Amino acid sequence: MVVKTGNFTFLSQERMSTILLLVIYMAFIGLGVPDSLFGVAWPAIYAEYGFPFSFGSVVTAIIYAGTMVSSLFSAKLIRKFGTYWITAFSTALTAFALLGFSFSGHFLYLCLCAIPLGLGAGCIDTALNNYVALHYSSRHLNFLHCFYGIGITLSPYVFSVVLAGEGGWRGGYQIAFAVQLLLALIVFFSFPVWRKTFQKDPEEREEQIHVMGFREVLTTPLVRPIWLILLGLSAVERICNTFGATYLVEEKGLVPELAATIVMFYYVGLACGRFLAGLAASRLHSWKLIFISQSVLGVALLVLLFASHRYVAAAGFFFIGLGNGPLFPNMAYLIPELFGPRLTPSIMGTLMAVGSLSMMLFPLVCGFLGQALGMWVFTAIMLLFYVFMLLAAVRIGRAMRRKAGSRVST
Repeated sequence: MVVKTGNFTFLSQERMSTILLLVIYMAFIGLGVPDSLFGVAWPAIYAEYGFPFSFGSVVTAIIYAGTMVSSLFSAKLIRKFGTYWITAFSTALTAFALLGFSFSGHFLYLCLCAIPLGLGAGCIDTALNNYVALHYSSRHLNFLHCFYGIGITLSPYVFSVVLAGEGGWRGGYQIAFAVQLLLALIVFFSFPVWRKTFQKDPEEREEQIHVMGFREVLTTPLVRPIWLILLGLSAVERICNTFGATYLVEEKGLVPELAATIVMFYYVGLACGRFLAGLAASRLHSWKLIFISQSVLGVALLVLLFASHRYVAAAGFFFIGLGNGPLFPNMAYLIPELFGPRLTPSIMGTLMAVGSLSMMLFPLVCGFLGQALGMWVFTAIMLLFYVFMLLAAVRIGRAMRRKAGSRVST
């Protein structure tokens, strides 16, 4: 079947769906680029300004406060404007926020630029996770987050190179702005593909969304243990992201450039874990992938805890990423299966909000505890959250087995 879209001719709806998926993948690379940038840039920033390193938690808290707010309103925004417009506008918003970071001359200005960065990231994350979970397979959702891992991996690598040059950390943010602006333009010009892929305007399909109130979501069975897992995996990810380099500088005595390079192994592990989960998704249910990933994460945290050499620490960071990486996309893919497509956007939005709350609050706690007690708390806090995740997973697993058993009996 040949479908005409404006001045473009696409061979089939299947080809259109593939092209759209590539656009969404590129948008998720853009989501990953700024997420890792601040953590590796912060040692150079606080050295230039003379701030205590714990001030980095304030900036990340503002970013994730913005993400939490936009996530909570995401179902209404998606229903009103559609996934395409939310993605295009939010990608452009994050691009100009990154440009603002590069021209910052004061800590307050960093905080102001963090607001649009958080608002834009929350909208992109919720809208695209919801869209892929509803329209594509779990394999594609894992690959989606693998592309996020590519963005979050390339960012510290490029930054570690730029940091040693004349551009410094500001040059790193300007490169990130250029990449993000390019991706925003790609999304903007892809509207014909969005409109024709599923034979209807995205806005028309999304008018069927049921917008749930927070209290209604809160009382829905299984939502709270899912929130607890999101709380834990987000805390591990963001603490590792924000203070991984600081931990290596303050506890291991490494220079910022080397610390940024070692932390890059976390992001490599993140991308690899999601890629491998995508390959395994055709054979293993998402819940089995979650169990395997949690097992890898537990071992990796112990490796990092007892690491006495920088190479062992690098291996610890890699396997933390490898284990933690597949958890979120596979949890997200379970949402339509557990709650149905009409409720998925609202529940997905609260998941993003809970994750953002975790990313906002717990790096703040880690930063100030690390300032007061020492950065050994970096690994202790992550292990504590890992235990919470295990307890929540046991509860969800039991509920899913009971649900499967009731289906068999009927």
